[in-house]
Amino acid sequence: MKHSLHLSNQEENSNRREEVDREQASLPLTMSYNARIRPLLDAVDKLRQLKVMNEGIQLPTIVVVGDQSSGKSSVLESLAGISLPRGQGICTRVPLIMKLQHQPSDETELSLEYLGKEIETDEVNVARAINDATEEIAGNAKGISNIPLTLIVKKNGVPDLTMVDLPGITRVPVQGQPENIYEQISNIIMEYIRPEESIILNVLSATVDFPTCESIRMSQRVDKTGERTLAVVTKSDKAPEGLREKVTADDVNIGLGYICVRNRIGDETYEEARIEEANWFNNHPLLCKIDKSMVGVPVLAQKLVQIQATLISKCLPEIVKKINDKLNSNAQELGSMPKHLSSITDAMTAFMQIVGSAKESLRKILVRGEFDEFPDETEMHGTARLAEMLNKYAEQLQNKRVEFESKENFLMDEIGVLQETKGIGLPNFLPRTAFLAILQRKVKEVSDAPIDFVSNVWDYIGKVVVSVLTHHSANYPQLQSSNKRAASNLIERMKEQSLYRVMELTEMEKLTDYTCNPDYLEEWNQFMAEQNTFMTLMNNHWASSKITIPGFGEIEVGHLRQYPNVVQQAFDMKMRITAYWNIVLRRLVDVTALHLQFSVHNLVNKEMESELVKEMMDSCGGGLERLLEEPPSVSNKRNRLKKSIKLLKESKDVLAKITNRISVDGAITSY
Repeated sequence: MKHSLHLSNQEENSNRREEVDREQASLPLTMSYNARIRPLLDAVDKLRQLKVMNEGIQLPTIVVVGDQSSGKSSVLESLAGISLPRGQGICTRVPLIMKLQHQPSDETELSLEYLGKEIETDEVNVARAINDATEEIAGNAKGISNIPLTLIVKKNGVPDLTMVDLPGITRVPVQGQPENIYEQISNIIMEYIRPEESIILNVLSATVDFPTCESIRMSQRVDKTGERTLAVVTKSDKAPEGLREKVTADDVNIGLGYICVRNRIGDETYEEARIEEANWFNNHPLLCKIDKSMVGVPVLAQKLVQIQATLISKCLPEIVKKINDKLNSNAQELGSMPKHLSSITDAMTAFMQIVGSAKESLRKILVRGEFDEFPDETEMHGTARLAEMLNKYAEQLQNKRVEFESKENFLMDEIGVLQETKGIGLPNFLPRTAFLAILQRKVKEVSDAPIDFVSNVWDYIGKVVVSVLTHHSANYPQLQSSNKRAASNLIERMKEQSLYRVMELTEMEKLTDYTCNPDYLEEWNQFMAEQNTFMTLMNNHWASSKITIPGFGEIEVGHLRQYPNVVQQAFDMKMRITAYWNIVLRRLVDVTALHLQFSVHNLVNKEMESELVKEMMDSCGGGLERLLEEPPSVSNKRNRLKKSIKLLKESKDVLAKITNRISVDGAITSY
């Protein structure tokens, strides 16, 4: 009797548990605060539909990843309550954006959106419709594509969720798949899971060791701490042994926790599958020990909805900021683009504005020494670079002066010239022809330096002028070729003028010796103050053969004792030519510098404008009409910016509405 009573109680408890399981299975997967979540999700879905991510603005996204045959499709089917494509190999060959939306009516609405099309379907044909759409996107072979396919599920009882299901990871390509299938899948997955706004739903099979799963390795590469990763363990009924220990030990850093589920088997209805799942986790001797907050599709749905709502609320302020920043940036960029020109008057106005702006920039760079327009481009700091070139030129001339002075053959050039220019006449008179002969020889030896200097200066100025014109005509690329041609012609002409001027200058220095600079006499007198000491040493054959003369250093003079009749004249001539040569070198620098300053002034204030206008009006150049022909690159950029601004404004309006609602309803509970 007692035994019968005991059996009766057992049966009653078992029946009660089954009844509870059925009641739990009949409950919808939706939650009480879905009314607050739905507007958030609709806003993000609208942004996704507007393709705001093409503007570089990432959206909060639940990304579903898993190794091939990990049970991803079963999990998504359980959440959506519909059948997805099944089969061998990769079932998901394109990113599948699943938009689940609970609706009160019992009527189910299914539709697909891809390649600008919208296709309605039903629960019976949805798997085939997805396959057909996938083939249209990725081809009828077994390859994959990164073009998304959107599945919209409006059904009573489904959780309000938007997820992106990605192709299952496989390392070994099967027949018909490209050899680099693993790399292609990896690239798609990394693109979706890398943004900080993505939550990674990592689907793992209970039948494998979690650390060996490729999906775990990928998620750990972008989410080392696991704070963005939630794991779903499928096939719990196939490998219950040690499952509790695996999900509690957390050897792979799953920051958002584990949810264990049972896959739907065979022809089970979704309600039957949920009853069986609840029965397994309530009654199995091993699975019943797993905490109830970690088991079952309803718990998974609740967790995902909560995570998604919190993620959206958390990301919204930053999304709003990024959209505003991008909108302002694009509006500013569009405003800086050239006005579309419709008449010759418009074209002439635009052209003269370019010329005026370029002239002012060149005044700053080449005349006033301002470089605020090119602060980081030192090559465009014109006056500084010109000063460096001038200093280098002056130093080069001085170095040539030092090269000419031979301490071993001191006065020998002068003695040679004096001997060849001597004639019948009074002694101790310096023949002027001797002085000019030495002067002309010295001028000839440095005559290349001014030419090289002037050539280098105009080459540099040419680069600066072309850079400035290109910068100011950037909005009118059809002008740039004629502007460069005009600048090149002008620079070449002014370069030739300058070269003629410095060659003329060197010829003048050869022609005659003249200066009113008092430094000449002062320096000559200083040198001549050493003449008595020098001659005393020369006349004393027993004295040292070396003497130190200021400005020349230690000089060897022993070889000069064989020229007693001419050495004093040679010394005088040496000192005269040395004092005068310093004047010549300074004059070569000063006059060349003044000429270049004057030429640059004329270039900027007069010559350039007339040359540009002449080139523009030249019939061979195409005239102002070219300005009326907007290049494709400019029109494409204008259209792209207008399209982007329109999209961003729509996105801003979408977010403004939801932000106002959040401020009224309050924040979502965090996960």
